[in-house]
Amino acid sequence: MASELTPLIITLWVLNVLVDSGGQLAFKAAAGDPRAGDGLARWKWMARRPWLWIGVGCYVAEFLLWLAFLSLVPLSEGVLLGSINIVAIMVAGRFLFAEKLSRMRVAGILLVSIGVAIVGLH
Repeated sequence: MASELTPLIITLWVLNVLVDSGGQLAFKAAAGDPRAGDGLARWKWMARRPWLWIGVGCYVAEFLLWLAFLSLVPLSEGVLLGSINIVAIMVAGRFLFAEKLSRMRVAGILLVSIGVAIVGLH
């Protein structure tokens, strides 16, 4: 059973994408700092930087938003719509961290986007 995408559902979905993407990007910023060193020193370095805690805060917010979102849509639909996070994170990684998007990754982005559009329009 597909649900109608009401303004509330769309708002929860978009906010979920934003905080999930923000969390992933914050974790990448924390983990990718070349000044962090190795081993336990690396973990101590990351724990003293805001990016790690911003990521944790985003994940807490995402948890609450995801629960609210799933209370309004069937799980199978919610998970498919939520997969757009993958696209948002890959595109943001390209611009913020200069990560390479190969042809296969771009093809994956297009396929996921098409799948989300099909689920969203159904």
